Amino acid sequence: MSTAAALRILVTGERGAGKTVFCRAVVEAVRALPGPPVVAGVGSPRVYEHGEQVGIDVEDLRTGRRRRLATLRSPGEPARSEATRLWRFDEEALAWGNEVLRSATPCDLLVVDELGPLEFEEGGGWSAGLAAVDSGAFTAAVVVVRPRLLSEAHRRWPAAEVIEMAEPAAAAAAAAHLAARLFGEGRVR
Repeated sequence: MSTAAALRILVTGERGAGKTVFCRAVVEAVRALPGPPVVAGVGSPRVYEHGEQVGIDVEDLRTGRRRRLATLRSPGEPARSEATRLWRFDEEALAWGNEVLRSATPCDLLVVDELGPLEFEEGGGWSAGLAAVDSGAFTAAVVVVRPRLLSEAHRRWPAAEVIEMAEPAAAAAAAAHLAARLFGEGRVR
């Protein structure tokens, strides 16, 4: 891990803008570099059946292991909060994701996809993700944050850079550029 100051990058954009695609592309681009840099954290890939999104997985980016994090709520099924109105979260998968995040640092690249209302507004979800990003025990952290929570994330990490995703098609090029900027020319370790 670099001894330089840790860089925090907040990735934001509307639903379907390519935030998770960008995170995946950054991970792949960084892993393709010499070394390779140590990547840790969690990804949240969508799960589709017959072309429809039916769930969200949580992936340990260090090991590649996955668990089902959330499934769509049935119509009329009550939610415990506005943050969970669309999704039914699996408490065991949330706990597992927190364990992954507790052990993610130190690393070169920390990825947290995503920190949302559960974390910022309710003090739940992946609270270990907030602590991992707070720690600074990484060269760079890429953190997905919804647009409406961006000001709260900036209060917590005022020096964080912001990358706004507008479409998934731009994710690969932006990710390759970021990986080269962060870890190119022997900047790791």
